[in-house]
Amino acid sequence: MMEQNTELISPTVIIALGCVVLFLCLQRKNLRRPPCIKGWIPWIGAGLELGKAPLEFIEKARIKYGPVFTVFAMGNRMTFVTEEEGINVFLKSKEVNFELAVQTPVYRTASIPKNIFLTLNEKLYIMMKGKMGTFNIHQFTGQLTEELHEQLENLGTQGTMELTNFVRHLLYPVTVNILFNKGLFLTHERKMKEFYQHFQAYDEGFEYGSQMPEWLLRNWSKSKRWLLALFEKSIPDIKAYRSAKDNSTLMQAVLEILEMETNKLNPNYVLLMLWASLSNTIPVAFWTLAFVLSHPDVHKTIMEGISTVFGTASKDKIKVTEKDLKKLLLIKWCILETIRLRAPGIITRKVMKPIKILNFTIPSGDLLMLSPFWLHRNPKYFPEPELFKPERWKKANLEKHAFLDCFMAFGGGKFQCPGRWFALLEIQICIILILYKYDCTLLDPLPKQSYLHLVGVPQPDDQCRIEYKQRI
Repeated sequence: MMEQNTELISPTVIIALGCVVLFLCLQRKNLRRPPCIKGWIPWIGAGLELGKAPLEFIEKARIKYGPVFTVFAMGNRMTFVTEEEGINVFLKSKEVNFELAVQTPVYRTASIPKNIFLTLNEKLYIMMKGKMGTFNIHQFTGQLTEELHEQLENLGTQGTMELTNFVRHLLYPVTVNILFNKGLFLTHERKMKEFYQHFQAYDEGFEYGSQMPEWLLRNWSKSKRWLLALFEKSIPDIKAYRSAKDNSTLMQAVLEILEMETNKLNPNYVLLMLWASLSNTIPVAFWTLAFVLSHPDVHKTIMEGISTVFGTASKDKIKVTEKDLKKLLLIKWCILETIRLRAPGIITRKVMKPIKILNFTIPSGDLLMLSPFWLHRNPKYFPEPELFKPERWKKANLEKHAFLDCFMAFGGGKFQCPGRWFALLEIQICIILILYKYDCTLLDPLPKQSYLHLVGVPQPDDQCRIEYKQRI
């Protein structure tokens, strides 16, 4: 009897087991993950190799492993996407999240608790987008022009400077005076020098500070604490400040939201806002001037345009209007072409639920990474990608504030950089006023970009000096 039951049950069990095996095989096929570069050291993984030259590492991995690959480093799984399907998922999928991807770096660099950041980020983003968006941006034109004239006066009639310092001298005080309040902690030379030193140290170490414990970065941590102490003292002045037009500044609006939502006035957000407003603007202005001055044909055409709009150089301070800016589109093309060539190494999202890209499944918990730097060098999207060709931007519908396809320097999707229009306007007016007032010459060849960093605009890997003489 038992033998008969066994004979009857066996085929059923075999069929059931076969179905389970088939199901598991199909599941395994559906859960196929991208090739993974793991390294051999626990937790650190491929971190040491990645850290030596991260931009080159990413491109070599793409060539070797294909358009989707994962790097395990410093306890994180980072999955890189480099082609259209992966880019579309990065920008449009509801299963990836910007805020969750950046909350830890924000905590490490500005000491803003994760719960406060997640609560306030969207409110702050909407406010900043409104104050610096396309409908309001040209309210800053006159103020930027006046502030830049004031800083140009301080440069004198002629001189020689390292180009990065030249740009910092102009844009540090201009940005602070407009977005925070005029004269805030930049009132005399000693204090300005001290601020520059600490902010430069903080900015240069920001990428390391976003990934490593603070106690491993003593000098960076010292500058961070110095800046936070300065901003704590400055908050009453920021709140009390009234501009000539009696409009609230961007930082005042930020503090109002903080006070309303948390009952605190947090200097940490002042630090984060200042870094966000200066960290990429300075190198973009540097590279734009460097590219223009090292391309004589472009430089000549820009100078002809400036002379047509504003006349020959004089000691009078010119006023720049929205109408003038539209007549000098080549300068805006040069800025955008510069940003294309010197775009950030990576932008990131956190995968909240498994997503499919090509025939791979990316598990939840991965950081999904896209490299604007390398995307902008793909000849499929940008022909002759290594050449500085401002004229390629003729095809962009800038009148409607649309960039070229696959231009990702300002991020993408819901959380694009809210200050992008302000930064473009500030750099555009800055270059117009510099070239109107001075004959400028580079004393060194155009430097190459550094491949050592992934966050933000690449820095130059060598010195680049500028000689300027007032035009007569």
